[in-house]
Amino acid sequence: MSLRVRRARVEDVEQIVAFNLAMAAETEDKGLDPDVLRRGVEYLINRHEEGVYLVAETGARLVGSSMVTFEWSDWRNGRFWWIQSVYVAIESRRQGVYSALHEWIRVAALRDPQGCGIRLYVEKDNSAAQGTYHALGMKETVYDLYEEEF
Repeated sequence: MSLRVRRARVEDVEQIVAFNLAMAAETEDKGLDPDVLRRGVEYLINRHEEGVYLVAETGARLVGSSMVTFEWSDWRNGRFWWIQSVYVAIESRRQGVYSALHEWIRVAALRDPQGCGIRLYVEKDNSAAQGTYHALGMKETVYDLYEEEF
């Protein structure tokens, strides 16, 4: 499969929304509001200072996407690139799509003068994803994630 990774454009919004709806249902058995999600995707596509959406394509067909947001680290005086909202189309899994997205992010973060690393969070029971991240050179941290949603 010939893959190309690029920054998402406005014309990719509907496919990214579809990917995110599928990912939320598949990984968390969670339904998302498509209108809220669409506005969220459009927001980030239009505000590169806060992050970026990426898409992986083969020919004219999108086969995966990922979102990256930025977090400032005062301890490192640098910016972490957070990998989020990863989705690879079912028929394109185990064909290097995530690896291509990951490598694009890693290289961009290394080139960022303020880049200090890449991070992501993963479901505790998702051993397949954990194995992929480990194989790509990532290491598990000592942190657990806490949140309060509004």
